[in-house]
Amino acid sequence: MAYPTFHNLIGGEWLPALSGKTILNLNPANHADVVGAFPSSHAEDVGLAVAAAKKAFAAWRLVPAPKRAEVLMRAGLLLQQRKEQYAHDMTREMGKVLAETRGDVQEAIDEAFYVAGEGRRLFGQTTPSELQNKFAMSVRMPVGVVGLITPWNFPMAIPSWKLFPALVAGNACVIKPATDTPLSVYNLVQALVDAGLPPGVVNIVSGSGSAVGRSLVEHPDVRAISFTGSSEVGSLVAQRAAATFKPVSLEMGGKNAQIVMDDANLELALEGALWGSFGTTGQRCTATSRILLQKRIAERFTAEFVERAKKLKVGDGLEESVEVGPQVNPSQIETSTKYLAIALAEGAKLLAGGHPLTEGAYAHGTFFEPTVLGGVTPGMRIAREEVFGPVVSLIEFDSFEEAIEIANSIDYGLSTALYTKDVNRAFTAIRDLEAGITYINAPTIGAEVHLPFGGVKHTGNGHREGLGAIDFFTTWKAVYVDYSDKLQRAQIDNAE
Repeated sequence: MAYPTFHNLIGGEWLPALSGKTILNLNPANHADVVGAFPSSHAEDVGLAVAAAKKAFAAWRLVPAPKRAEVLMRAGLLLQQRKEQYAHDMTREMGKVLAETRGDVQEAIDEAFYVAGEGRRLFGQTTPSELQNKFAMSVRMPVGVVGLITPWNFPMAIPSWKLFPALVAGNACVIKPATDTPLSVYNLVQALVDAGLPPGVVNIVSGSGSAVGRSLVEHPDVRAISFTGSSEVGSLVAQRAAATFKPVSLEMGGKNAQIVMDDANLELALEGALWGSFGTTGQRCTATSRILLQKRIAERFTAEFVERAKKLKVGDGLEESVEVGPQVNPSQIETSTKYLAIALAEGAKLLAGGHPLTEGAYAHGTFFEPTVLGGVTPGMRIAREEVFGPVVSLIEFDSFEEAIEIANSIDYGLSTALYTKDVNRAFTAIRDLEAGITYINAPTIGAEVHLPFGGVKHTGNGHREGLGAIDFFTTWKAVYVDYSDKLQRAQIDNAE
């Protein structure tokens, strides 16, 4: 069966990898469906892309920011027109159901419109000088060429979080799509190109993390790196970037807890837990992987949750009735299987699911049953380590204070949720939960583009997507204008 071949975008031209090699992009619901062949690039390809970006940056940085923003606005309108096609493309290459891929494209649309507004809000500050006849202010400056390394689970939304703020700030970009889901990045960048983005301002280099990602991180002309992925890889990115003094934005793993108090609206909590645990087949850094249940309602909640999990329809995400799609590749199935075995060996009880699906309609894909584990204690590995699959642990607790302690006891700190009708507990949780995001009476997934996104501890290094992205993709310059027509020395001539 014929399939399309894609190339790298370098300096406005579509070029094959210098190696001539390609990587097949397979539909995880049906491996016989080849989405396309994408370049298997290496350091030499990265070098060409960085050189093209560096050349384009010289002119792009001089385009007024409101004009740069107009490109993003036009791109957002094109994404709106192409939403259905891009969502279908994403489901084919990533697997998640159409309702979610439509949401993924919508998030890129939202980001385009939001960041376009920032073209007139790249504010600095004016401040009094300590000397007479002297004016002082600060202005934002673009960083230069930035490298963007993006994951497979949100293959258009997360690239938009990085590309759009970087572009409106005046930077030029080299983006490495995830090996499993490159087409969605190509579609996103095509919208930018069609919206009038000049050649070379955005360049795509496809390939493995070890080849392309590492080369981007280590290239001396790349001035900053924005990375989303695992904590293990993020640590390596930070270490290697440090050699050339690059700032690095890291958005990494999570082990997110939903706390359900005994005064909660249980129907609402059940709906939130089901969506948080099995939306995107559990393949979100914000997925609900721990459900903490106050003991008085634990039995009732568990029985209903297990029953609902068993009824979820697993299948090809292109079918509108399917609720849970495949995992993205065989490696993710192996991880889910491994952690299930570890959990059972440590004493957890299998309440639902627990098996790869390999028969009949599932034979040519990578499917795993929605899996619920009971009897989990906070010290078990399944309660502490990220699985990134449709596997959720139920943990019981006595008091609100104990729930907070359990939620905070892990190395990660991305998203948390509390279900309660007690406003005092709600605000205490907002204060005390160690996480970058806290939801009250809503699941751990569902972030919006205009709020800061990121976490603490092993989840991130202090930078944020969303509201904080402009800060990362700009540097500050202090400006002094002395109109006294004489030498004035700060801290000297004004001293008493």
